[in-house]
Amino acid sequence: MKAEDAKKIISTAIDREVEAYTFYKSVADKAKNKALKDLFAELAGEEKKHREFLQAFLSKDVKQMKFTAGHDYKVGDALPTPDLTPDLKPLEGIVLAIKKELDAMQMYTQLAAAAADVETQLLFNQLANMERSHKARLEDIYTNMAFPETW
Repeated sequence: MKAEDAKKIISTAIDREVEAYTFYKSVADKAKNKALKDLFAELAGEEKKHREFLQAFLSKDVKQMKFTAGHDYKVGDALPTPDLTPDLKPLEGIVLAIKKELDAMQMYTQLAAAAADVETQLLFNQLANMERSHKARLEDIYTNMAFPETW
């Protein structure tokens, strides 16, 4: 893969992180529930870090990108997507965030499958792994909130 092509792919991934940051920040700003407000502010902060992380790769070799694939529990995959409202409940907010990460993960996975060369496939698979790990973290939070253990 040409360095220029890799930079375009990473730049697109950066744009997606900025989009996710903007989404999470807007939910945090609009949410009335403090726990939801805090959670989405934290998610926005993480997306900002992801953007900065990807920006650092613009000057590196694509082969240096390595993301550990988080386990995909598929907890949120079949859940209905709630509407984004100021009265969003914390659990609904988590589901909305899971769906955003799922969409990003699926997009990168499909781009990897459509890639013509191994290096491009690797890059998209690494980006999909990054999104998969975000989704897994959110699914852990969702599971802990939706199914609290009682002793």
